[in-house]
Amino acid sequence: MKNILLVDDDRDLSQSLANLFDPDKFRFAFLDDGLEVGEYVKEHDDVDLVMLDVNLPSLSGLDVLKQIKKIRTDLPVIVISGFVSTENAIEAMREGAYEYLTKPFEIQKLIEMVNKACGYSAKVRPPEAASQESVEHELGEIIGQSAEIVEIAKLIGQVAKTDAAVLIFGESGTGKELVARAIHRNSNRHNNGFLSVNCAALPETLLESELFGHEKGAFTGAYFKRIGKFEQAHKGTLFLDEIGDMSMLTQSKLLRVLQEKQFERVGGNETITTDVRIIAATNKSLVQCMKEGSFRVDLFYRLKVVSIYIPPLRERKGDILLLVDHFVNKFAGQLQQPVKKVSKKAMQILSKYNWPGNVRELENNIHTAMVMSKSDTLQPEDFPIYSESNNRLDLDLDVLQEDYTDTFKKIIDPVMPKLIASSPGQIYQFLESAFERAIISSCLRHFDGNQVKTSETLGISRNTLRDRISRYELY
Repeated sequence: MKNILLVDDDRDLSQSLANLFDPDKFRFAFLDDGLEVGEYVKEHDDVDLVMLDVNLPSLSGLDVLKQIKKIRTDLPVIVISGFVSTENAIEAMREGAYEYLTKPFEIQKLIEMVNKACGYSAKVRPPEAASQESVEHELGEIIGQSAEIVEIAKLIGQVAKTDAAVLIFGESGTGKELVARAIHRNSNRHNNGFLSVNCAALPETLLESELFGHEKGAFTGAYFKRIGKFEQAHKGTLFLDEIGDMSMLTQSKLLRVLQEKQFERVGGNETITTDVRIIAATNKSLVQCMKEGSFRVDLFYRLKVVSIYIPPLRERKGDILLLVDHFVNKFAGQLQQPVKKVSKKAMQILSKYNWPGNVRELENNIHTAMVMSKSDTLQPEDFPIYSESNNRLDLDLDVLQEDYTDTFKKIIDPVMPKLIASSPGQIYQFLESAFERAIISSCLRHFDGNQVKTSETLGISRNTLRDRISRYELY
């Protein structure tokens, strides 16, 4: 029998959750105020799991979590929130929560999580609990409420309290440095420096000097001794951006620092010891780089103790509204002007655009619109992406609001005379098959070849899709 303490001021909801579980395996106790939890955990050492709501009377759920962890660090705590907050997710995981869930959640997932947490609790409970030192947290500008962003926030909270190396993957402009800074701010190193080096921006000789420093006279132009980033970041965090562009020679020297925590300045003999946490990032496939022989396998695994993938903005378009609001307020402050509204039509365009430059491109567009707009409402024409619409089919479709006739005419009209001359009697069949092939090919690429998602999205059967793939040789 496993004992679960459920803390929520909604007793009906608590009872409903309890009713999901087998009464022969789980016994529930209920509290509706966070002030009572600490004493309960002290008096009942047989508690196997706490399920804790964030919003409680008198004391917040996150403060209750900290209390529990001071009493019993081993006790699994599942934190439940009624609204999405990346800040709460980071803090909950950093303070030792077993999991952070947002409502509504999948019932089966919750049941599996509780079973796993209770089994874990029974195996590893130590006789005494140590206290945890709370670190003031700061999220930075990681904005979003999508499932992907919440998962990233939870990972930040988990890895921040360790010194593990972190490798961040993602396209340019997705916010890799923001994630690195959030990890640093929530770590025990937050009072020491966070330094950043763009490995793609410097040639090999300058990058080596930037990282390790150099002695006076080490090379032409070295008129003074220079302290490198590894010395400057001692006891802090060093962020190595675009690590995939680092030369093999510099990779070897970096590997030595990670292994031995020692290095020499360029042109020097003095061995310097350093204590630096490394967070690296790349927009390249390091697996492919290793296959090509341009990235060391041993360095890859040194850097990738924990990996975080940041999805492109086109895969989390639900966050665009929040990001637009954030940047409008940010630039209103910087430009010392009133906060402007975004028109419905402009918001539709911003939401549908695929943002190849990701969040950085969106930020740039908002900045430009705030500068150029002559009214208190941002209109489509205020955004750079709108001014390019004549050359962008995706924006043409947005502006036309799904009436694609004129857009397709622009494509067909220039080639129609040649079609009439070369293929009389076959033009309709020719264009129909070409259009069908283009649609299916594009959708397959979008879903990485997933035929189930492609057929569902296009609204055709799997058999029809398979027939067209074979007919048009779309392999």
